[in-house]
Amino acid sequence: MDESVLFGTIDDLAAGLRAGEFTSRELTEAYVERLRTVGEELNAVVTVTEGRALDAADRMDAELAAGEDRGPLHGIPYGVKDLLATRDYPTTWGAVPFRDQQFDYDATVIERLDAAGGVLVAKLAMIELAGGLGYDAADASLTGPTKNPWNAEAWTCGSSSGPGAAVPAGLVGFAVGSETFGSIVCPSAFSGAVGFRPTYGRVSRHGAMALSYTMDKLGPMCRSAEGCERVYRAVAGPDERDPTTADRPACAPGSTGRKRPRVAVVEGAGEDEQEGVRENYRRSVEIVREFAAVEEISLPDFPYESVAGLVIDAESGSAFSDLVEGGDALELSNEGSRVGGYAQQVVLARDYIDAMRVRTEIQRALDETFAGYDAVVVPARASVASPLEGSFVDYFAEYGTTSMGAASNVAGLPGVVVPNGFGERDLPTAIEFVGRAYADLSVLAVAEEYQSRTDHVDYADLAGAVGG
Repeated sequence: MDESVLFGTIDDLAAGLRAGEFTSRELTEAYVERLRTVGEELNAVVTVTEGRALDAADRMDAELAAGEDRGPLHGIPYGVKDLLATRDYPTTWGAVPFRDQQFDYDATVIERLDAAGGVLVAKLAMIELAGGLGYDAADASLTGPTKNPWNAEAWTCGSSSGPGAAVPAGLVGFAVGSETFGSIVCPSAFSGAVGFRPTYGRVSRHGAMALSYTMDKLGPMCRSAEGCERVYRAVAGPDERDPTTADRPACAPGSTGRKRPRVAVVEGAGEDEQEGVRENYRRSVEIVREFAAVEEISLPDFPYESVAGLVIDAESGSAFSDLVEGGDALELSNEGSRVGGYAQQVVLARDYIDAMRVRTEIQRALDETFAGYDAVVVPARASVASPLEGSFVDYFAEYGTTSMGAASNVAGLPGVVVPNGFGERDLPTAIEFVGRAYADLSVLAVAEEYQSRTDHVDYADLAGAVGG
């Protein structure tokens, strides 16, 4: 099999399977080989689920041969961030204290992907406990720092670091990550993947590690926006095992109904970012103008980051209280992680309640501000990937962060990250399209249209290489 096949989109892989260019087993074996070579070099893999994957691939091949087709994901190997429970394999949460943890069931997302014909081939690396206790360096992981496929001296970002590396590096057909406060957006932006954060409650978290009960979200990371839509359609919808899931139509579009989309840009966006990010964002807005009406808006004035931080600290403090109080947190890899949980234990209830009250105001204000728009476009990150070594905190502080990251996560809004070129140190840059709650497909449609007009990233450039 030509190695370039492994870098195809979901639709490319699906077409090849149906045309008989390769079988699911051949595709799975090729991904397994790359996971065990390139994946290990990148520190992107925790467990290769080879036995399960080959059995599933054989079943998918037999079904296709018999004329049974489960849909666009049929026979395509995928990986998941190692915070999703998987029967017969460890689920480590990226952390030393849980390296041998094992569950006797699959997470709902895995159940639904398997039912759609997907082939689980790997549990992918992550920051320990998804960064829930705080951390300041890329090596805060059971598997070590995950290297950026475009430049091995750069980080992939956290906490979905394994999916962030695995997708562009051609280790899997697609992946599932999680986001509480940027953990799909950042690794997608830094590594050139396309990532989708669904509306809070659209995808079941049954079987997923809890960090923040009211902010955690699961979503796909792919090589195209269309791929993200296909995965989203397979996994979205209510689940009685997760009472926070929304009881709405499985794929409610939330569209404004206009033939020509309306897209907003945020006042001040693209002014203070790193030069490469800034220039690529401006070019991207001009491309958006080709197919959409573009208007400028201002974000309502709220302390988005403070509210997000307080909610996460309070809820993470609850989620990991046993780990901290029992002293097992001292086994974590990062010094910040080892001590951060203790500070979370003393968050005041009144501060948490105040943050939740402000959060309600934020949700209402953003919904009113975004009303009438199919998407709001912003730079996904203010800079390209940080260096692999040392603390990333100072690097991020130098360039700042986009206020949309905190705002959209506090409000639980959907967002799609799409690569839009390369910046400093020949590393990827990206934009993000954000929408109103439950407008998931509307936002994806805008991202798909943008991506159809661009050719910013050729993933096959990474064939046979680690770094760039």
